[in-house]
Amino acid sequence: VYQIADRELATRLSLFLWSNIPDAELRTLAEEGKLHNPAVLKQQVNRMLADPRASALTKNFAGQWLFLRNLENQRPDVTAFPNFDTPLRTSMRKETELYFDYIVRNNRPVLEFIKSDYSFLNQRLAEHYGIPGIYGPAFRKVKLDPSTHRGGLLGQGAILTVTSYDNRTSIVKRGKWVLDNLLAAPPPPPPPNVPDLNEAAAGKKLSVRAQMEIHRANPSCAVCHNKMDPLGLALENFDAVGAWRQRDSGELIDASTVLPDGTAFSGPTGLQDILLARKDSFTEAFTQRLMIYALGRGLEPSDMPAVRAVRRKAAADDYRIEAIILGIVESLPFQKRKVPTA
Repeated sequence: VYQIADRELATRLSLFLWSNIPDAELRTLAEEGKLHNPAVLKQQVNRMLADPRASALTKNFAGQWLFLRNLENQRPDVTAFPNFDTPLRTSMRKETELYFDYIVRNNRPVLEFIKSDYSFLNQRLAEHYGIPGIYGPAFRKVKLDPSTHRGGLLGQGAILTVTSYDNRTSIVKRGKWVLDNLLAAPPPPPPPNVPDLNEAAAGKKLSVRAQMEIHRANPSCAVCHNKMDPLGLALENFDAVGAWRQRDSGELIDASTVLPDGTAFSGPTGLQDILLARKDSFTEAFTQRLMIYALGRGLEPSDMPAVRAVRRKAAADDYRIEAIILGIVESLPFQKRKVPTA
């Protein structure tokens, strides 16, 4: 293991934060051998995050982490969701991008990805969410009433739409998304020949919750679903395009559920509280995803001490995102290389 040269560090840093080659200032510092100086490195990270080119972090990293790129491929059923159109799809993505960008540029705590009292809306999206008083196509920061259930990523239409099917919600896809993207605890892949859900019984259309209860009756299915389904069930009040609803297939939605450890909670607010109670797990999961992006490779067991060190550093700084970004830039995996073995 050896330390990379200043020029390579400049390139890594620029690709990480700007998805571009180093600018003149970075190149000059690298040529002068100053970039490994911790004070200089911190100053450059702060400068680069304040630069408009840091929007690449939102477009590329957030696009991968939050599955925003998948939104273009969603084709919600026009019969079930006649109000879903291209302007709404565009507004959904814009909300999440502005939200991520705001947290980065204002050095906000990453816990606001889980829960906050604000988002970014225009009239089209506000009407979809049932939030009055927002007019015009321009986006603006909006303070949210708790009754809207919209604070944080889990209340945003883009996330709720990409974790649904075209004609219905998916408890499994949403639960898996939370486990994988917010807790870095992906479930094992499903076994072969998994049967389809029973959409009706005794001539009556079943709610998604009722379909999953039948599915989980199979012990081989229950092993994984007991971990995923409670997380997805808590979001059932959001339909397949992220609108709030009270009923599914004519039945009142029951968003109450229980984790495998016996913890009971209900609805998106309850899920947010569950995740905030595991804030270190979420912060470590976020750090893992961001470090994978920064390094351009998957993480190895030898990288995990660095991940935990970044998480501890962030916790000491109120979980602010710049502490995580700077911690990754200062870490051994980012600043060193291994000599290839034959």
